Amino acid sequence: MTDKLDAETRLLAAIVYGESSTADVFEEMAALANVMVRQSKARGYNTISAFTSKEKSFSYVVTDGNKRFAKFMKSKELEIGKSSSMSDAVKAANNALNGGKDYSNGAYFWDGADIKSNYKNHFKVKNGIKFTDPLHNIYGINESTRLVKKEKTTKIKINGKIETKKEELWRYTYIYQSTAAYGGTIFWKQNPDYIKYTHAKEYL
Repeated sequence: MTDKLDAETRLLAAIVYGESSTADVFEEMAALANVMVRQSKARGYNTISAFTSKEKSFSYVVTDGNKRFAKFMKSKELEIGKSSSMSDAVKAANNALNGGKDYSNGAYFWDGADIKSNYKNHFKVKNGIKFTDPLHNIYGINESTRLVKKEKTTKIKINGKIETKKEELWRYTYIYQSTAAYGGTIFWKQNPDYIKYTHAKEYL
């Protein structure tokens, strides 16, 4: 039997239970919980409840009728305690909420099977993805690149003639790099070069 669940823990556990694959891999749920807590804090929210109520698009299971999410939210503590998968979701939530191990390895984003089924139109694919470990490529998809560079143009006089000189200041070829993969979920963070050169916020 699991301990009495407060509203915050129940909500986060239900989210990671709903977002994770039906393989019910603890590490997958734990990493999802890590990302939810990291994103919530990065965006200035004090609770997961406030985060998900204000930014509904980050975790669709809260509003899209996800059956696993609904099942968890309706389950009593005794039922959750008897289910190894739901109990793991609670452990995952508690781990993230209490600053435990980061199973996501610093991720701010994740993707499921849709990155393969919607590969050509997928936002991350269009902006460039890189697998930092072949084991992260659980869907067997190709990496993608999108060259972006900044150049400085200067005019110099050579032998009395004005010539234009171009100097490359920086470049990057992808935005998202994998950090981990468990069950059916790939976890990502942004390319440090992209953040450095564009001054982008790592959680957006």
